Amino acid sequence: MMQIEIDGGSGFCFGVTTAIKKAEEELAKGTKLYCLGDIVHNSMEVERLEQIGLVTINHEQMKQLRNVKVLLRAHGEPPETYELAKRNNIEIIDATCPVVLALQRRIKMQFEKSITTPGNASIVIFGKKGHAEVLGLVGQTNSRAIVIDKFDDVKKLDFSNDIYLYSQTTKNLDEFHKIICYIQDHISSTATFRSFDTICRQVANRMPNISTFASRHDVIIFVAGRKSSNGKVLFQQCQSVNANAHQVESADEINMDWFSGASTVGICGATSTPKWLMEECRDAIKKYSSNS
Repeated sequence: MMQIEIDGGSGFCFGVTTAIKKAEEELAKGTKLYCLGDIVHNSMEVERLEQIGLVTINHEQMKQLRNVKVLLRAHGEPPETYELAKRNNIEIIDATCPVVLALQRRIKMQFEKSITTPGNASIVIFGKKGHAEVLGLVGQTNSRAIVIDKFDDVKKLDFSNDIYLYSQTTKNLDEFHKIICYIQDHISSTATFRSFDTICRQVANRMPNISTFASRHDVIIFVAGRKSSNGKVLFQQCQSVNANAHQVESADEINMDWFSGASTVGICGATSTPKWLMEECRDAIKKYSSNS
């Protein structure tokens, strides 16, 4: 009989859990609730919430709304979103993750300090360009922050300027440390460099944990939405330790040929993967193994 294990450390992080709980509470009151962007980068969970009344909108659609409630998801938003809500009498249900919120405040304070002191200072954010969280962070600096997507981008910085380095909360810790070392080696002797480790440990710690989990099983089913940045990184980690790792968005995508000759299967996922979805995948595999 094939053994199937769901990784206890996988599934929603604290920020996503809180956002979904807030949405469910509002919807339970019978309130019409809009959400700015997908509440989580998982189409199955978005669909589940839309079925109970959540309406997903984009920034352009929000401009047309008046006198309604709009939920801001865990990723956070730039100041202009709050200004728009005020103008349009929109009640904000703020589900920004506390870790992201604290980072926004730190960047805003640094920016305000840097514009009142003489000389040039660069606020640099290690993050995915265009990602919702990064847009919210850049918004704290009147769009003046420099975003570096990957290690090679660090080489384009002006090292004669003071540099204040931050990171998107879900980026890779090792790559961040590599960037810090490069800046330390190249910064001008007359310039100041400070780095702030703002990577969420709840996410960063999943890397070593998921590696251990993936190495314990013959086959890994990694359940995550294709839009999830965190999912991409964690799946690559799974694949690096287990060549029989497969990413699926739902149980329908599972190919039962993957389990030929396997005695153990591990099911894991991203910080945006709901537990119920991993359980659905487990049940589909169980059904297959009991019939074969």
